[in-house]
Amino acid sequence: MLILDLFTPNDDVRPVFLTGSFNEWATRDERFKMVKLKDGHYQYTFHEIPSNAEPFEYKYVKGGWEAEELGRDGHPATNRRIVARKGKVADVVPHWKQHTAGYDPNYYPDIQIVAKRFNVPQLRRKRRISVLLPWNYKQTDQRYPVLYLQDGQNLFEHNAPFGTWGVDKKLAFMAQHGKGNFIVVAIDHGGKDRIREFSPYDTQKWGEGLGREYARFMVETLKPYIDKQFRTLPDREHTGVGGSSMGGLISIYAGLMFPQVYSKFMIFSPSLWLTPRIYFEPMHFSAFSTPTKIYLYGGGKEGGGMVTNAKKFKDAVEKRGMAPGLLQFRLEIDPEGRHNEGRWGHEFPKAAEWLFT
Repeated sequence: MLILDLFTPNDDVRPVFLTGSFNEWATRDERFKMVKLKDGHYQYTFHEIPSNAEPFEYKYVKGGWEAEELGRDGHPATNRRIVARKGKVADVVPHWKQHTAGYDPNYYPDIQIVAKRFNVPQLRRKRRISVLLPWNYKQTDQRYPVLYLQDGQNLFEHNAPFGTWGVDKKLAFMAQHGKGNFIVVAIDHGGKDRIREFSPYDTQKWGEGLGREYARFMVETLKPYIDKQFRTLPDREHTGVGGSSMGGLISIYAGLMFPQVYSKFMIFSPSLWLTPRIYFEPMHFSAFSTPTKIYLYGGGKEGGGMVTNAKKFKDAVEKRGMAPGLLQFRLEIDPEGRHNEGRWGHEFPKAAEWLFT
């Protein structure tokens, strides 16, 4: 006999069904409808395990796939698996999908285009800048922390050429659960000039690096404008910077250049391979006199020594870093992670929650 005991803090009137290898993943199967013992507590007893359940995998759904279980990060959970098919198994479902998009649209952020051609005097060019404001920004007088993110084209647009992080939907899901109360500033990259703009140093392959000028633009031009136009908390404690790939590399460098401006770093799959010199720069982290949080993610299937380089950078920061107790460094490695926007979007809520709490 196998008993599945389900606990969920986000209960509602919808019934809970089991779906899995034992019923060919059918939903709304009345044979596998769970018994509600009380609010937030359900149970189902397998008196006999179906012979076709090999391996024994399952999920919980409140109806169909439009209402499947979600993990803490708001994404569909991986299939559950049981090896020993007897006894009692206690499972927890923190969230349920409520809409086809997995979030309540009432909490969707207020997205505004600051400018389609925002002046970047340090590089003598223009750039689109967008902001994602909390869903209730206009109904409050509250001031908010700010996260500056690179590669704005790939953060929330549905038709992004390389995919999207889905930051808009992630923020909606987080807000729905009382989190994600900050402003995101999305900075479009420079297209064909992207690599040079995000390169901190000159390289033989790509030529002159414009990273220093780009980092100055964020601090000297963009941040003062954002702080003037929106209700921000402009101090270092409430200001973060981040990005992925080359955007992650320039975000690291921006923090090294301006430790008085940033205290939070969201770094996904940084292109550390481009310039080994970056490993000698973390000595500048010692200039930080107040707490700093660094969230660094890398995937095991990205190639280019991603995981090795990420660990090497973490070691460099910690060895040359700050006074005891001032640095919080969280390194997340996904052995199956690949180099793409979808995976970085999956990491976003977890990183944001850790950085801004």
